Amino acid sequence: MPTSIIDLVACADCGDQVSDAVLTDDDREICADCTDVYCQCARCDRYATDVRETVEGDDVCDDCALRYYNECDDCCILTSGRYTTGAGDRICGNCAESYWSCERCDDLINSGDYCSYCEDRFDSELSAGGLVHDYGYKPRPTFHGNGPLFLGLELEISTPHGYLDDCAELASDRLGRLGYLKQDCSLNDDTGYGFEMVSHPMSYQWAIDQYPWELLSALRRNGCSGTGNGLHVHISRDAFDSANHTYRWMKFLYRNASKVTRMARRVSDTWAAFDDYDRKIAKDLAKGRKGYRHRAINTVNDDTLELRVFASSLEPQQVQAALGLAAASVEYTQQLTVAAIAQRNGWDWSAFVTWLQARPEYGPLARELEDRGCAC
Repeated sequence: MPTSIIDLVACADCGDQVSDAVLTDDDREICADCTDVYCQCARCDRYATDVRETVEGDDVCDDCALRYYNECDDCCILTSGRYTTGAGDRICGNCAESYWSCERCDDLINSGDYCSYCEDRFDSELSAGGLVHDYGYKPRPTFHGNGPLFLGLELEISTPHGYLDDCAELASDRLGRLGYLKQDCSLNDDTGYGFEMVSHPMSYQWAIDQYPWELLSALRRNGCSGTGNGLHVHISRDAFDSANHTYRWMKFLYRNASKVTRMARRVSDTWAAFDDYDRKIAKDLAKGRKGYRHRAINTVNDDTLELRVFASSLEPQQVQAALGLAAASVEYTQQLTVAAIAQRNGWDWSAFVTWLQARPEYGPLARELEDRGCAC
């Protein structure tokens, strides 16, 4: 059927009568031939004489540019991303790759270790008279006990509002030269502040015998809490006699992740995740490949592997059990032979528990497994 004159419209540019007119960004109708001098907006499909390019390489009209995009404060190209720097600038994903994160709050920064907010706030409020060191503080380690298996304890503690100085003084006095206190922004909110108690490297038995365990009860009596915080155990890489031993240790923990997290009183979250990708590349990680910090097993550090799965606590048995799991799992997987795996189900958690029960030095861990209902 021929097109009726009613179906035709006049092109706003050339005047030709056409049936397939398209819209411009100012709502005029033009014919297909006249679109050659226009660009089509990738967002609304209208045609415009003036368009702007986005970081994705698309052209958009001025109206869409204002409605759907931001101008990157670094490169001035339009972006739909909403990255914000510590200085308050909005930048695109491409420019964000040239920044790094503030070590306290993860805001994007392009110089130094901390954003200006954290630099000012934490230095003025959270040093507790110099007792609580900067987050990046890392003195030369002092080793206690006999190696090569050394453990470093990091215990995140929240303090009541207004009592940071008193609690920091208590912790610093009791720790003495065994450890030190560090700032951690995850511990600071409207209800109070806190610090991370960090020990120098200790052998497992030395820690059980010599660590000032009464400090935990004293902190609790002063209103401190580990609730909602983390407990991390660094394990010396020298404790592993080979890359195969490191791999067996990682594999054992990943195979028994549900038991480990139950004992650790902490679900696998974004700060201590048992990640499937890490499990797939465990052999490479065991051979020295650097992974990611916020994982159940942090492989970033040169001298240690960090077991991050535990919830913080001020109960001595729970903290001792965390040290026990770190040490016992290394010792257990060192002697885990092919025959033990094939004939005695060596990978199974029950086999580990049976092995554990024959070693009284790991009594705190065995008791905690019973208390948590995962001693089988």
